[in-house]
Amino acid sequence: MKVFVTGASGWIGSAVVPELLEAGHDVIGLARSDASAHKLETIGATVQRGDLDDPEALAKAANESDGVIHLAFQHEIAFGGDFPSAGAADRRAVEAIGAALAGSDRPLVIASGVAGLSLGRAATEDDGLVPNVVTRTAPPGIRQATALLTLSMRGIGVRSSVLRFTPTVHGEGDNGFIAQFVAIARERGVSGYVADGANRWSAVHRSDAARLARLAVESAPSGSVLHAVGEEGVPFRDFAEAIGRGLGVPTTSVAPDDALDHFGPLGLFAGMDATATASITEELLGWKATGPTLIEDLEQDYYFRAV
Repeated sequence: MKVFVTGASGWIGSAVVPELLEAGHDVIGLARSDASAHKLETIGATVQRGDLDDPEALAKAANESDGVIHLAFQHEIAFGGDFPSAGAADRRAVEAIGAALAGSDRPLVIASGVAGLSLGRAATEDDGLVPNVVTRTAPPGIRQATALLTLSMRGIGVRSSVLRFTPTVHGEGDNGFIAQFVAIARERGVSGYVADGANRWSAVHRSDAARLARLAVESAPSGSVLHAVGEEGVPFRDFAEAIGRGLGVPTTSVAPDDALDHFGPLGLFAGMDATATASITEELLGWKATGPTLIEDLEQDYYFRAV
C-alpha cells in the first residue's frame, strides 16, 4: 500500500512511518518544515509539503494514496488556550481527506482519545458513539464530534476507523504529558499528584501504538473504533512517585484547588481519571500490547536527562 500519514514527523507518527516501511508499504508523509521533510526523506518516505490549514494539499496526497492515517493536530494552538480553533482545523482536514477518498473503499484512520468517554468506569470501544452535550465546547467532545464524522464516512464508500490513544503514549523521546510532569517536578523540587493520587490514566508504549495504526490501515473493518491501550489504568500517584525517584525529589499531594497553581495548564488533567480497555480491539485485529509499561519506562533514565 501507499499510505499518506499526517503528523508523520510527530511523536506517534515518527514511529508509525518506520512501522509501515518495515512492513513493505510506501509512505507519503505530510511535512510543514524543511527539518520534518528531511527527517522523512532520510528514512525513505516521500514528502508532501503542507499542513492542516492546506486542505488542497491534504486532498491531493489522499488522492494519490491507497489509504490515510491522520495523526496531525494543532497541539500548540490547542494547549495555548484555543482548542476550538485546533478542533475546527482538524475537522476541515478530515472533511478534505474523506472527500478525496469517497467511493473508493480506501481506508481512513484518524487519531482520537479515550479521555472523557465515560465516568466512573473504564471506557470501551463502544463508548462515545452518541453525540452528547459537551461535544461543541469541551476538548474531548470536539474531537469526539470529528470521530463521529469519520465513522459516518463508511456511508460514502470510505473504510473509515477511529484510533483512540491513551493520555500518555510513552517511550524514549516522549515530549508529551509525562515529560511535562517531569519538567514541572524538576522545577518545583517535588513530584505532585492531586488529592490522594488514586485517579488512573490508561497508557500505551509508542511501539504498540504504531503497530496498531499499521494494522488499522491494513485491515480494520469500516466503522471500527480501536483502542490503543496497553494498561487500563495506572494510578497517578504511582507514576508521580516514579518521577520523584527518577529526579531524587520528594512526592507530595496537591489539593485540587491548588492544581492549576502547581501544574499550570496541566492542572486541568492531573486529577483526571481516564481508564480504558482494548478488549474489542484485541479480538478484532489480534493486537496485544507487548512494549514496556509506563512505570518500566520511568525506571529508565531517558525521562530525566537534563536538557
